[in-house]
Amino acid sequence: MSVDKVRSAARLSVAPMMDWTDRHCRYLHRLMSKQTLLYTEMVTAPAIVHGDRDRLLGFHAAEHPVALQLGGSDPAQLAQATATAAEYGYDEVNLNCGCPSDRVQSGSFGAILMESPDVVAACVKAMQDASDLPVTVKCRIGVDDQDPATVLPDFLARVSAAGVDRFTIHARKAWLQGLSPKENRDVPPLDYELVHEMKGLFPHLHLSINGGITNLDAALGFLDAGLDGVMIGRSAYHTPSDVLLDADRLIYGADAEKTAEDVVLEMVPYITDHIAQGGRLNQVTRHMLGMFQARPGARMWRRYLSENAHRDGADAQVLLDALSFITKEAA
Repeated sequence: MSVDKVRSAARLSVAPMMDWTDRHCRYLHRLMSKQTLLYTEMVTAPAIVHGDRDRLLGFHAAEHPVALQLGGSDPAQLAQATATAAEYGYDEVNLNCGCPSDRVQSGSFGAILMESPDVVAACVKAMQDASDLPVTVKCRIGVDDQDPATVLPDFLARVSAAGVDRFTIHARKAWLQGLSPKENRDVPPLDYELVHEMKGLFPHLHLSINGGITNLDAALGFLDAGLDGVMIGRSAYHTPSDVLLDADRLIYGADAEKTAEDVVLEMVPYITDHIAQGGRLNQVTRHMLGMFQARPGARMWRRYLSENAHRDGADAQVLLDALSFITKEAA
C-alpha cells in the first residue's frame, strides 16, 4: 500500500491496545470499516528479534491497512524488527513512546522515552534506514513533572528532524510513579488545546489526536478544527458498531450500508477456518461482546457468548444462536 493511502487512512485509526487488538479483533474491525487504519498490540523489538515471528506478526491479508506498533529503545533491534515487519507486509511501523506500564519502563521504552527525544530520533532514523515503510510515533504530551508546553514541541522538533512526519499524540501526561497504567488513561487531565497548538507550530506534520475520544461526532470535530487524524481506543473496542460501521461514510465519504448483523454473519467463515486450524471460538468472540451495545437483546447476546463460546467443541453455531437473541428482539 502506498504511503499516501496509509496517510489518508490515518484520518481515523483504532488505537493499539494490549490484549485487545489482536488479529481476530482487527479482522472484525476491518469488516466494519474498509478504510480505518488498524494497529496491532504493541510488540517489543527484542521479542521479534528472538521470538516466534509468525505468532507475533502473522495477520490476515484482509486487515490492510494495518500498522505494527513496536516497543523498544535500541536502534539496532528496532531496525531489525522494522525490516521483519516489511517482510510480513505491514503498511506502517509505529514506535511506542506513550505506554506507562512498569514493565515498559524497566525496558527503558514507552512513555519514559519522552525524556529522551535524541534516543527516539536515533531509533526512528535506524528504523527508516531498515525499510521503505512509513515510520510513525505515538507519544504523550509529557511525563511526570515535565512542562508539556515546553517538552512536546521540543520532542516533535527533534524527532521530526530525523524524518518522521506523522505523530499520534495522546493528549495526557503519563505519570510514571504513583499511577497504574489504567489510571494513566483517565486521571491526568486532557489537554486538547496543546495538540491543536502543535498543529499550528508544525503545519507540515500529520498530527493525530488520541485520548478520551468516544464517538465519530467528536472525531469529526477535531478533523474540522484542522487536525489530520483521530485515534479512538476503548470505545472502538467496547462499542465497535457505534464507532466503525459509519466511519467510511462520515470520515472518508465512502458508501457504508453494512449492519452489525451483517458483520456477525461475515465472521462465520473466518471462525470456521480458525477452529479448523485448531483455534477456539472464544478467542474470536471475546472481541464481539459489545457488537450490539444498548440494543434490545444485547444482554442475552453477551451472556450466551460468555457462557458457551469457551466450551469444548463450540463452533460458529454458538455465534448464530447468540445472534438469534438480537433478531428475536428486532422482530
